[in-house]
Amino acid sequence: MFPTNRPLIMGVVNVTPDSFSDGGIYLSTQQAIAHARNLIDEGADILDIGGESTRPGSQQISTDEEIKRVIPVLEALVVTNTPISIDTSKPEVMKRAIAAGASMINDVNALRNPGAFEAVAQNNHVKLCLMHMQGTPQSMQKNPQYKNIVSEVKDFLEQRIHAAMTAGISKDRLIIDPGFGFGKTLQHNLALLNQLDQLTTLGVPVLAGVSRKSMLGAITGNSVDHRIHESIAAALLAVVKGAKIIRVHDVKASKDALAVYNAMQNCDV
Repeated sequence: MFPTNRPLIMGVVNVTPDSFSDGGIYLSTQQAIAHARNLIDEGADILDIGGESTRPGSQQISTDEEIKRVIPVLEALVVTNTPISIDTSKPEVMKRAIAAGASMINDVNALRNPGAFEAVAQNNHVKLCLMHMQGTPQSMQKNPQYKNIVSEVKDFLEQRIHAAMTAGISKDRLIIDPGFGFGKTLQHNLALLNQLDQLTTLGVPVLAGVSRKSMLGAITGNSVDHRIHESIAAALLAVVKGAKIIRVHDVKASKDALAVYNAMQNCDV
């Protein structure tokens, strides 16, 4: 289902009014479907559909509202044979998404909500992404602190891998995400990117989501709508450091950058 011989591109489909980058642009079902199909045409290996913003300061929505936003989009896209990930922390949304054909659950809360493990444990064909986040989206950027960001994120992800396996989930279903921007300062994010290879020792694929994030704006001064160059640079650096999946808004540009990287890697001269 997921190619393993090269880094994969996950295209972002936000069906939300308030996501940090493209909130409100693809809020209607038809707009989201059209955007997703465009990302497939540009070369996305996976689509990540989210119905609830997790940007700093965002507010939670009801389970019913999240289902209303994401399930019709998912149902329209499963026929494309492109693996679909659902970005959610709600067990009931997970159940509905899996029943509708989702190939992956991408949980910023690392399956810590009550009932999350039970919602996904029996579906052996579904991948599960466990992300690190300090605090909640409502509070995570209010003075995040660590003694050692890399070791603490690694320890957390190792614990969540163990918890998932204890719940009967096989390790080959798991993916980990250090959670760039989720309860982290610029320096925290840069340290994670620089030492991302340390997470690869946990024995599961690493997903990196740095696309258009405020950490990049803090470096370049560019607004969220003008961060394509730094997004591609950060994504490529993540791949160099061992990421197997990059979560991006700009699929075509990311695919072109990876084509150069893959060509260099495969050069036999």
